[in-house]
Amino acid sequence: MPQSTADIKAKARRMWEEIIPGNDATTVYEVTHVDLVDHSARPGEPPGIEGVIGTMLWLNSVFSDLAFDVHHVIAEGDTVAVHSTLTGRHTGHLMGVPPTGRRVATPMVHILRFRDGLAAEHWAVHDDLATMRQLGLVPSPA
Repeated sequence: MPQSTADIKAKARRMWEEIIPGNDATTVYEVTHVDLVDHSARPGEPPGIEGVIGTMLWLNSVFSDLAFDVHHVIAEGDTVAVHSTLTGRHTGHLMGVPPTGRRVATPMVHILRFRDGLAAEHWAVHDDLATMRQLGLVPSPA
C-alpha cells in the first residue's frame, strides 16, 4: 500500500532534521531504499544507501554542530521537495580545505522520489559558492 503524502513528507523532514545531523546510520534504513539512486552524489561516493551513509558521516566530520533548518516540505504524488539551510562550524577538511572554524549557512533544495514508502531517488541543489564565500575562500562581490 502506498504511503500518504503526509507520511513521505514526514520521512523527508526527519532525514534532514534528525537523521543526518544526528549521524544516525541505523535510522537511515527506516527512510531510505537500500538501492537509492543519488543523482547528486559526490564523486567516488558508493551507490545506494551506503552512499547516503557515507555522505552523512562526511558532513558530520566537516561541520560540527551540523543542523538543517527546514523551511518548506512540498509533496506531489511520490515526490517530496525539501528547502532547507545547512548550518554548522567548519571544523574538518572540506575537499582539501583545512578547517577554518567559520560558521556557514548554505541554502539548498533536496528532491526525493519515494517507492514502497522509502526514498528511492535523490536530487540536490546547494549554493556552494555561498559556502566558499563564508569560508573566506572566494571573495564576496563588492
